[in-house]
Parts: sequence; C-alpha cells; structure tokens
Amino acid sequence: MWMLKKGARILGVSRQALNSLVNGKSGISPEMSFRLSKALGSSSSTWLKMQLDYDLAKAWQPENQLESAQRQEK
Repeated sequence: MWMLKKGARILGVSRQALNSLVNGKSGISPEMSFRLSKALGSSSSTWLKMQLDYDLAKAWQPENQLESAQRQEK
C-alpha cells in the first residue's frame, strides 16, 4: 500500500488513479505516458506502444473475435 502511495506521489497522480492503472482498470494515456517516462527514464512513446500492444492483444483474444464477428453479421 505504501508503495502505491509513494508511486502516486512521484507521478503526481492520486493513489486511486495509479491503482486503476496497475490493476488494468484504466490504460496509459498520453499524459500518463509523460509522467511515467519522466519518473522511470523511458520514453513516453514506449509506454504508449506498450498500451497499444496490450489493447491489440485483448482485441484479438478468441472470445473478442467471436463477439466482433457476431456484431458484423447483424
């Protein structure tokens, strides 16, 4: 819990915002990518690419493909 609080303070976001990000309830926004890059020394484009890769992987999961195909048939 204290790590989350400390991380949120370093990033300049609320504990709840960081908790949502860590638990996959929210994604990495461009603003958050700048905060992460500043705090961790990586580029903001790296963080955004990781988010995009994650989003694409979720979209291509078999259960999502089936739902998408069913929507297209209607």
